[in-house]
Amino acid sequence: MPLCLKTLLIQKEGSDTFGNLEMWSCMVYNETNDSVDLRLCQDFGLILSIFSLVYLIVCFPLGLCYNALLVVVNLSNKVTMTMPDVYFVNIAIAGLVLNLVAPVELLGPSFTRWPMWEYNNELYITLLILFNISSLVIMYSTTLLSLDYYIERALPRTYMSSVYNTKHVCGFIWGGAILTSFSSLLFYVCNHVSTKIIECSKMQNKEAADAIMMFIGYVVPAVAVLYAVVLILRIRKESTPLDQDSGRLDPSIHRLLLASVCMQFLLWTPYYMTLLVHTVAGAPGSHSNRQHLTTYFFLRCLSELLAFCSSFAIPLMYRQMNKNFSHKLQRLLKRLHCGDQSCPHERSAVQQVVT
Repeated sequence: MPLCLKTLLIQKEGSDTFGNLEMWSCMVYNETNDSVDLRLCQDFGLILSIFSLVYLIVCFPLGLCYNALLVVVNLSNKVTMTMPDVYFVNIAIAGLVLNLVAPVELLGPSFTRWPMWEYNNELYITLLILFNISSLVIMYSTTLLSLDYYIERALPRTYMSSVYNTKHVCGFIWGGAILTSFSSLLFYVCNHVSTKIIECSKMQNKEAADAIMMFIGYVVPAVAVLYAVVLILRIRKESTPLDQDSGRLDPSIHRLLLASVCMQFLLWTPYYMTLLVHTVAGAPGSHSNRQHLTTYFFLRCLSELLAFCSSFAIPLMYRQMNKNFSHKLQRLLKRLHCGDQSCPHERSAVQQVVT
């Protein structure tokens, strides 16, 4: 369940305690004298609104610009693209999709006390699909980048992790993400249709949908990345004559890889932990424990906000840590300045980056 709104809609449809809850609202506490819970709800709502506005003002434009720049610069210099570049372009495209989802979600009723619009089921399902697909593409691109980097380090001349093969792998990642999303999407759709449909009445299990995303979207990539990192660290301790091979990847890619892997899992782990909590314990909905319910909603929304932050953190790291990116950007700007005429420096610059 990748959207905080999902939890609110569940309470709206299936809970008597929060039957009228359609947004981050503390109106339910007006019926009681529990002023501590009321202040807690108001404070959480205010904090979430402030964080959302900060993201939209600072992080959203940065992510949109840097993701677009990463894609345009690399695709305009296809000759000099390496295997890691292809994966980071794939991650940037998924980041652009998250950038499209973020303002719709953060300006909606789930994240702010002053929403600009309300959701309907169709919009919710659309946001759900896009968020799930993006998260799977980001996690598996990071995972396969780690594995292919190890292959490139261990067997640099086998072309098993070539740019050509990596482009096809990225295509399979998107296809697999779409298919995987639809497997859990069936559970979500059936929670928004009539229970008179026999097929859907048997599939109204929200915990099963979260379990699918938790296992496929986090557990499998985490195990694979851990295995790849162990192999990479082991092979770096064993210096061989191949380390002087000019065909090897730039050493800065190693630092970029480790930094991006740590950043991705740092930002996405809280979100998947909320899925784990909902899978194991279910969404809290007890009338006698409203404070825990409010805290659960707040942490769930905050974890999604951290997941959105990956859309600007990774391209920013790529821009700062990839030594070749600035050369590619300068070459693109000079090419745009030259227009239709061929720039005399272009061929020599390409040869220099390749060597």
